[in-house]
Amino acid sequence: MNAAGRLGLYAGGVAVAFGAAFATAAAVVPDSAVAGWKSRSAASAGHGGMDMTPGNASASSLDGVRGLSLATDGLTLSPVTAPQASEVAGTLSFRVVDATGTAVTGFAPSHEKKLHLIVVRADGSQFRHVHPDMDASGTWSIPWQWAQAGTYRVFADFVPAGTRNAPAITLTRTVQVAGAFTPVTQPDSRASDDVDGYHVTITGELAAGATGDLAITVTKDGRPVTTLEPYLGSFGHLVALREGDLGYLHVHAETADPAPQDRAGPTIRFAAAVPTGGRYLLYLDFQVDKQVHTAEFVLVAATGATTVTPNPGPSPSAGSNSHGHSGH
Repeated sequence: MNAAGRLGLYAGGVAVAFGAAFATAAAVVPDSAVAGWKSRSAASAGHGGMDMTPGNASASSLDGVRGLSLATDGLTLSPVTAPQASEVAGTLSFRVVDATGTAVTGFAPSHEKKLHLIVVRADGSQFRHVHPDMDASGTWSIPWQWAQAGTYRVFADFVPAGTRNAPAITLTRTVQVAGAFTPVTQPDSRASDDVDGYHVTITGELAAGATGDLAITVTKDGRPVTTLEPYLGSFGHLVALREGDLGYLHVHAETADPAPQDRAGPTIRFAAAVPTGGRYLLYLDFQVDKQVHTAEFVLVAATGATTVTPNPGPSPSAGSNSHGHSGH
């Protein structure tokens, strides 16, 4: 099955799973938001910001990148409260409010969490993917300390409860953190990364306006890692941000929901769609021995397909057990 077909299966499966949650969850959302979700659900049933329906992967249909606005469909991300300087311990908090300013408290679980919080500095560094807690008033919060100063983008990625087949919504705010800093210059491309003793490489193709396969392989000390654990409902969790405006794309491994005892590796596969040419910053979360690690890549998508070749590094030994999964 080609990438578009597998991605369609994934989107359909997500829609079914979300539908069951919406049928039982209580919603605190405006009618205008519900109408907006219904109008977009057929084109955006998958989790993330792009239209990933097979046959719809055109440049025009993929222009609706998420994560570029603080408000959509009658919902707004409130101002973010957080420490104002680096290396100061405190709390990061915010709310999602409706058109009347009332906090939304109905959220459907999405990949095992009711809200995914993505934080990254404008230069693509300091990436964090965390899961705050919501109190009875609808305020989300998490203990927080900025490692470095700079301008940060905060993304709240969630599925509101209350209607079937609703797409995920991604809202964003900018946060200024005081202090002197030197911006990080991202490389022209980076197809491998070394993190916590693991060597991670990415291969495949990125093409503007199309879906394509990406394969990510994890090794350690030159040997294939075959003990990748389920994390947030799959064996890998990939976030992609378009360099420049940090347009947001959220995809997952092409894998059926694994059981807690299942293991995979060294290779996990993704079906990804990008709306335009240019550079994309990718962040892979993977889990081994109950520890989450994050590998970072920089890939270039041209108007036509672009083959990604990893930098030299340790490779799996011959005859290793490589798992290519599909259907999620």
